[in-house]
Amino acid sequence: MLRALYDWTLSLAARKSAERWLAVIAFVESSIFLVTADVLFLPMSLAKPSRAYRYALVATLASTLGGIAGYALGYFAYEAIAKPILMFYGKLESFEALKACASEDTLVLLLVTSGLAHLPPIKVVTILAGVAQVSFVFFLLSCIIARGARFFALAWALQRYGETIKTFIERRLGLLAGIAAALLIGLYLAVKYLAASGTPTC
Repeated sequence: MLRALYDWTLSLAARKSAERWLAVIAFVESSIFLVTADVLFLPMSLAKPSRAYRYALVATLASTLGGIAGYALGYFAYEAIAKPILMFYGKLESFEALKACASEDTLVLLLVTSGLAHLPPIKVVTILAGVAQVSFVFFLLSCIIARGARFFALAWALQRYGETIKTFIERRLGLLAGIAAALLIGLYLAVKYLAASGTPTC
């Protein structure tokens, strides 16, 4: 099923309505859809490099709105809607594990790593943020900054290097994103350890 969804999403890049579809995919990936907006964003930006930043803005705003929808599902309708969605995608177990150990500061970290690197999946973290009733203002800012950083960084790379970097991004984006997330987690743990030990952190 995932491969079919991936191929269908990729095919949308060739349509005249591709920009609208980018907004739709970026929106739904944050709460109910498996395939990320990057699949559509990459070929669109390569086909029209002059519009790469425009596409990045569309994807950032739509992804943020989708994040708000996911937050609302967790906040208002977890049992009725969000939980069945997580069960359908096989994400309920990982969600419950995160929920059991999530504190306010770890949720801050997860919001950043999911926005930058899809680690954990965005839909899991947005719903969790709603369940945990994270400050909505903070949630909104984290969505805009983290997701915007990802899309605009990709737009810059594609506009600057074009087709030569496409294969590298497609093959190594997950690895690079994982490394970035690991570095953020390592930094967070180091700061938390230093704070707990009473050692000045600045």
